[in-house]
Amino acid sequence: MSKFATMMNLVLRDRRSLKKAVAYNFSKTAISHLIPDKMYLKYMYRAHFGKCLNLKNPATFNEKLNWLKLYNRDPKYIELVDKYEVKRYIAETIGEQYVIPTLGVWNSFEEIDFSSLPNQFVLKCTHDSGSVVICRDKTAFDMEKAREKLQRKLKSNLFWHGREWPYKDVRPCIIAEKYMEDGNNSSLSDYKFYCFNGEPKFLYISQGLENHETARISYVTLDWKQAPFKRNDFENFEALPPKPETFDKMIEFAKTLSQGIPFLRVDFYDIDGQLYFGELTFYPGSGFTAFEPTNWDRSIGGWLKLPQKIK
Repeated sequence: MSKFATMMNLVLRDRRSLKKAVAYNFSKTAISHLIPDKMYLKYMYRAHFGKCLNLKNPATFNEKLNWLKLYNRDPKYIELVDKYEVKRYIAETIGEQYVIPTLGVWNSFEEIDFSSLPNQFVLKCTHDSGSVVICRDKTAFDMEKAREKLQRKLKSNLFWHGREWPYKDVRPCIIAEKYMEDGNNSSLSDYKFYCFNGEPKFLYISQGLENHETARISYVTLDWKQAPFKRNDFENFEALPPKPETFDKMIEFAKTLSQGIPFLRVDFYDIDGQLYFGELTFYPGSGFTAFEPTNWDRSIGGWLKLPQKIK
C-alpha cells in the first residue's frame, strides 16, 4: 500500500471515529429519546459504518441484529438479559452448579450491608453493561469511587444507546457476587459463543478487559484456531491460550441455551477447570461492531436466518 493510500485510510478512520463519538454523545441526550427506534438506529448505523442500514433486505450480521431489535420482541428476552433473574433460568436449564453465587441484591448503593460481605466480592448492576466493580481487599476498597459509578449506572437505561429493547424494562438493582479467581491466570478469560438458532458457529475469547489498552480479544473457530476475521477495536492474541478443559461442555450448553432463538451469544468462564455461566447477549456491540476484513460481516450474516416479525 502506498504512503498516500495509508494516509487516506487513517484520515477516513479518524473521521469515522469522530462520527461515532458524536453519535455516542448524542445518544446520552434527552432529545435523542424523542426519535423513533427505526430512525434512531439508521442514524447510529450510518455513524458507525458510513452507509445506510438496510432493514427491508438485511444481509450483514450487524444489519440483521438491528432488524431483530425492531421486529423480534419476545417478552422472555427481558428475563434473559437481567443479570439477577437469568440465574434462576440458568439453574433450571443447565444446573445451579454452573451459576456464580449471589451474595446479595439491593435497590441502591446505600442499602448494601458491606459488613455482611466477604473480603473479596464483585458488585454489578442487573440492567446494563459495564457497571462491574471488583473488590479484592475490603480494607483498600474505594467506597466513594464505587458509589459514584454504581449510582450513576442505576440512573441510566442501556436501552437508549442502542435501542436494545429487552433492557428497557429491567428493574435496576445492584447485586454482589462471589469473587472468582483462576489460579492459572491473572485475569479471567471469557468464552463467548455466537449461536445461530441453537448452533454455535464460532466464539471469541477475551482477557484483561479491565484495561482496554492491554486487553486482548480473538475470534476463534470451534476447532480452536484463530478465525480469519477480527475486531477493529482490540488487538488479537499473539498466540491463543490453551483450550479449556470444559470446552466441549460449553458447546453443549451453548446449544441448549440458544435453542429456538435466531441469534444469541452465550458466555462462559472456565475457572480452575470448573465451568461457570457468564451472561446472555442478543445484540453484541449493539449491532455496531465492525469486522476486519469487512466482507465477513456479510458472510456471518448468512448464518442468521431471520424469523417472522414479532412486535
